[in-house]
Amino acid sequence: MLDLTKFTTEQRNQRSMDLDTMTSLQIVTTMNDEDLRAVQSVTKVLPQVATAIDWAAETLERGGRVFYMGAGTSGRLGVLDASECPPTFGMSPDLIVGLIAGGETAFIKAVEGAEDSEELGASDLRERGLSDKDLVVGLAASGRTPYVVGGLVYAKATGCKTIAIACNQGSKIGESADLAIEPVPGPEVLTGSTRLKAGTVQKLILNMISTGAMVKIGKVYQNLMVDVQQTNEKLVVRGQNIVMEATGCTRERAVQALADAGGHVKTAIVSVLLDCDAEQAAVALERAHGHVRTAVSGHEKSNADVQ
Repeated sequence: MLDLTKFTTEQRNQRSMDLDTMTSLQIVTTMNDEDLRAVQSVTKVLPQVATAIDWAAETLERGGRVFYMGAGTSGRLGVLDASECPPTFGMSPDLIVGLIAGGETAFIKAVEGAEDSEELGASDLRERGLSDKDLVVGLAASGRTPYVVGGLVYAKATGCKTIAIACNQGSKIGESADLAIEPVPGPEVLTGSTRLKAGTVQKLILNMISTGAMVKIGKVYQNLMVDVQQTNEKLVVRGQNIVMEATGCTRERAVQALADAGGHVKTAIVSVLLDCDAEQAAVALERAHGHVRTAVSGHEKSNADVQ
């Protein structure tokens, strides 16, 4: 029989032993205190998270894909992070992919037994044509989920770099991956409910990996989302605001620059900063591999060299 007592995520939290007698304020105070411990636990694994960012950026720059895979809460968090990348960073949904044991249905309703199959983890990656250009990130609060283990083992055999994110040290998925990220937020307020601190920790790390990788590949200028997709009224206005913040121009100028650039925020920014047309701005961006700062400084350097 599986022994769960060795996992810190399954142990009882001595600070919440009387949870069922607490007032509502005492419950939320206890939970908030524990959430602070969760955030602090991530501090100890920041060097590993930084490596994960570099690997993800390198993967995307060479035309590979990043796969998140997990079961239950961990799987849902991976799917959530992947699904946020296209609207936020203008990424194709095929480049950062979230896989959850049991398929899309499992996002809403648990699929019994799906997480217990190593072969299912391997087959989900096999069906998507995994290649050695890709990166696979396995997520499991316990660190022992068979679905994730199977996926990581298959990915390594394919030649992929692999990363494991678990909330127990010395985890099985960590042993199966090239890089183990293992913060330990400690026992949950509600024993074994890893949607709490363990889920928070995994979400924080996924935020860092995806955001950091997007910064590295040129999806960010200063601290602005310069590849945001303008798919609704709010995002249209956000696009205009981003152009204004990046260049100091008026809203009227931003609106015109965006119209000339076909709604492409980065092109609009470069055209305003370089005082050139959208076509010239697009060329400068292409030469800079999509990095706004490089496009602008490179153009200025070229002009200085000519003079």
